Amino acid sequence: MPKSHWLTNIKLETGYLQDEKGVYTTKTELFHLKIEDGKVIEKQSSGYEISKNEDSLDGRGFLALPSFKEMHNHLDKTYLSLDWKACRPVKNLEERLRYEAMELEELAPTARQRASKMIELLLSKGSTHIRTHVNIDPYIGLKNLEGVREALEDYSDKLTFEIVAFPQHGLLREHVIPLMKEAMRSGASIVGGLDPAGIDRNIEKSLYEVMNLSTEFDADIDIHLHDGGHVGLYTIDKFAEMIEEAKWHNRAAVSHAFCLGEVPAPQAEEMAERLNELGMSIMSTIPITKSLPPIELLDRKGVNIYLGCDGFYDSWGPFGTGDLLEKVTRYGELYRKSDEISLAQSLKWATGGPVPLNKDGEMSWPLEGEEANLVLVDASCSAEAVARTPKREAVIFRGKVVAGQLT
Repeated sequence: MPKSHWLTNIKLETGYLQDEKGVYTTKTELFHLKIEDGKVIEKQSSGYEISKNEDSLDGRGFLALPSFKEMHNHLDKTYLSLDWKACRPVKNLEERLRYEAMELEELAPTARQRASKMIELLLSKGSTHIRTHVNIDPYIGLKNLEGVREALEDYSDKLTFEIVAFPQHGLLREHVIPLMKEAMRSGASIVGGLDPAGIDRNIEKSLYEVMNLSTEFDADIDIHLHDGGHVGLYTIDKFAEMIEEAKWHNRAAVSHAFCLGEVPAPQAEEMAERLNELGMSIMSTIPITKSLPPIELLDRKGVNIYLGCDGFYDSWGPFGTGDLLEKVTRYGELYRKSDEISLAQSLKWATGGPVPLNKDGEMSWPLEGEEANLVLVDASCSAEAVARTPKREAVIFRGKVVAGQLT
């Protein structure tokens, strides 16, 4: 693709219209975007005449949405690219973990191949950023980290990425902390953790070691927290306390955080205010078999919420499509977000924040100077896209088509 070119005839949202009954619809118009060095440098209405000397790519009237951020994944675990197999039945979590440990060691030689297949699927669904957790444990060591890192680097011209060193079998097990340090020197950029109560059986010590690692490597943190109810809430409270003491503001996330949806609303609200003060984020996969953190409450209190597809088609479950937009659709179904503005605004869970229109109906994306990362779909507006989950016709990263096609 030339250094500078136009993306023409793309549909952008320009405002909300309200009828006499108070019902909203979305207004759209066709635009041309000029892209240079991967960024939007100019936006013109479709009537603007482009010089014949300038290169252009026809967007064919498709609706443009901000590209998606896949913020909770496990590229190392998937069976994708291998022959189909369903999950092996197990009696309990301990047996599942033991089975996974043996299996991942056997699968290690195909880590790069399997991760690449999942990356391609995520790209095809509109994700141009991936945060992946990679098992770091006494069984697998760094074998999968190497393969996943190589796969992501292979696609570095199509997406951005982050790698979390994830102690799947517990951080406090023998030899794990030295392995975590080695992982942070070998391509991981974020420190992970797992259930300080349920897995490590020592909340304070587990969190203390997470903080030690993050400060030693000047790294952000993203811990898995499945521990529910008041035990989970206590864990988040202690984590927040340590974040504040270390002045690690805006650098920590809690994945899953089911407990926030299992405690009384006043406690969840108080914790949401604390998370906002510390800039701590919540990552959710919108599961249908567990309680969810109170996303609407957290959002109202200013907490950043991100979505991910988690690991899929692996030893934990045979399901999953890699489609973040589908996750937003599920959120809308669960919480009855069926009106125009609620649907449109919920798109931010997939994009990591940006939406075409703000709540007041003002154009807020794409802005000049922003990276040209777009998803093109055949839909009338983002509300319809969220409700109907249309095919991604083209995915554009820094001005270049990286999935789908425009002919």
